[in-house]
Amino acid sequence: MKPFQRLAAGLAVGALALVAGCGAGGDPLATPSGDTDSSKAPTDTIVVGSANFPENVVLAEIYAGALEAKGVKVTKKLNIGNREAFMQALEDGSIDLIPEYSGVLLQFFDKQTAAVTPDEVYDAIPAKLPETLTVLDKAAAEDKDAIVVTQEVADQYKLKSIEDLGPVAKDIVIGGPPEFRTRQTGLVGLKEKYGLEFKQFRPLDVAGPLSVQALKNGQVQAVNLFTTQSAIAENNFVVLDDPKSLFAAQNVVPLITKSKASDTVKEALNAVSAKLDTPTLADLVKQAEVDKKNPDDIAKAWLDGAGLS
Repeated sequence: MKPFQRLAAGLAVGALALVAGCGAGGDPLATPSGDTDSSKAPTDTIVVGSANFPENVVLAEIYAGALEAKGVKVTKKLNIGNREAFMQALEDGSIDLIPEYSGVLLQFFDKQTAAVTPDEVYDAIPAKLPETLTVLDKAAAEDKDAIVVTQEVADQYKLKSIEDLGPVAKDIVIGGPPEFRTRQTGLVGLKEKYGLEFKQFRPLDVAGPLSVQALKNGQVQAVNLFTTQSAIAENNFVVLDDPKSLFAAQNVVPLITKSKASDTVKEALNAVSAKLDTPTLADLVKQAEVDKKNPDDIAKAWLDGAGLS
């Protein structure tokens, strides 16, 4: 999860310039970006938040637009940062709603979960959430974390799955967001499930331009990206299979403060989930990452086309 955590397009040029200066001990994204104001959300307003990667921002804009179309008063706090940051914002009441991903959401609260399939994961979430939070209907749309390599590295080491990294991990520098070092869906899980200990971990961004460029130029030989990313097909990257299901199902799901989940709010957000599938999500990501469209414009166009505006 899954956890813009693909940086906004306007930051891309500056972000790429940081790669060369990102040493092994560096942590360029250690401080979460965005609005971290912890003031309580107004009782008559839904404050929609997002993580700091393009896909999540677009989804947040879609949620906001769908709610506004039903007459719900909405404000937005986008690009908050990583899961630890936006979960704190939900728990302190400074935001009410955020697009989440089922598998990483469950693992955030239950590191030992054995749930893997979409229904198993979704059904296990409610019992693990804080009492103040709830999830609404999950979408068919899924965006999973993945370990990705270049075609050259796949050919060199004969890699098809994460398991194939076993004999060569000691020679591999792997990259990902700073929190990948300590997450179950990161180095911890890779060691526990696959026995992998890498030569080095290089902290980058969350599946953003730093990560893509570092893989392309060989600063890392493997990196954590998301399966809906346009960069994978554009660069002929190879997504390694995950036979031991380190990365569980990652369906898009609204995570919301329970007291704000009125019937109108539920109806609006569940209608979004009913219309959102993985090819649609991948297209939304392409519009943000490749076509460089404004997330608000992408959301409005999709809502119009889906009959939800």
